[in-house]
Amino acid sequence: MWQTIGQTEALALLEHSLQAGNLAHAYLFVGAPQIGKTTLALDLARAVNCQGDEPPCGECQSCHRIADGKHTDITIISLNSAKDSGEAKSRVEISIDDIRGLQHNASLPPFEGKYKVFIIDGAEYLSSEAANCLLKTIEEPPPKVMILLLTAEEPQLLPTVVSRCQRVELKPMSNDAIEKVLEESYGVEHDRARLLARLSQGCLGWALKVSTDDSHLAQRNQRLTEMFSLLTAGWEERFSYAAKLGNDRKSAEEIIKLWLTWWHDVMLTKCGCEHAITNVDYISILEQWAQVLSLLEIRDFISSLHKSL
Repeated sequence: MWQTIGQTEALALLEHSLQAGNLAHAYLFVGAPQIGKTTLALDLARAVNCQGDEPPCGECQSCHRIADGKHTDITIISLNSAKDSGEAKSRVEISIDDIRGLQHNASLPPFEGKYKVFIIDGAEYLSSEAANCLLKTIEEPPPKVMILLLTAEEPQLLPTVVSRCQRVELKPMSNDAIEKVLEESYGVEHDRARLLARLSQGCLGWALKVSTDDSHLAQRNQRLTEMFSLLTAGWEERFSYAAKLGNDRKSAEEIIKLWLTWWHDVMLTKCGCEHAITNVDYISILEQWAQVLSLLEIRDFISSLHKSL
């Protein structure tokens, strides 16, 4: 049984290839963070190593060992896969040593399964040396080896690497579909499921993670509260806030993108399109801002934020 939810086109492609015995030796799974790339990669790893009649069965020893992360023929390489935990925290790229390790492992026959599967999670972080080294393996793959590259930033990959992989795109799910999964399969309360579905931007993995962890929503509320304060603050306070963010580009980008969703919601509310807003738990405040501001003022806010990215 496939664990991937909502990716009907991707699953149809892989199932057809499995049934026809025409699997590629290298796949590139493209999609936003937490949209389900890792789940699909593990699904495919189970399918090619499954001992059941309808792979992936989810019941055989191989499927269970892959699900538990114990299968010796499945290797995941990422920024966090360094043996030393301190090293993993400081890594900013997947190194050539990682890929040389992959090549050595790939040269050996499968130990307990039918295929050796190498999952490179965050392929956009491959160093140029690592990417070129990987290219040689993709061009001349050993038998019974499958390489799965996962990326949220396809333009950062070497075009030669992309061209030698079977590309599979994972698309955002609809808000209604995510809301239904959260409620019916995970027992999430209706209003919370509705909010998480809107905030997820179509990424079910994100919604599932946040459904059991309130810290993200608490941080979001804090950042929106800070934005409200800055709108009426003086220049000194605004400069102080900007300086605080100056050393953390990733955090600054997250905040600006959050603010953009807010101002898009204000514009939607102003235009009478409340059904399409993201921040559904702030509808009353959105309505207040929509009454106070003109469309031109709202558009100027959005334009200024886009220039900041």
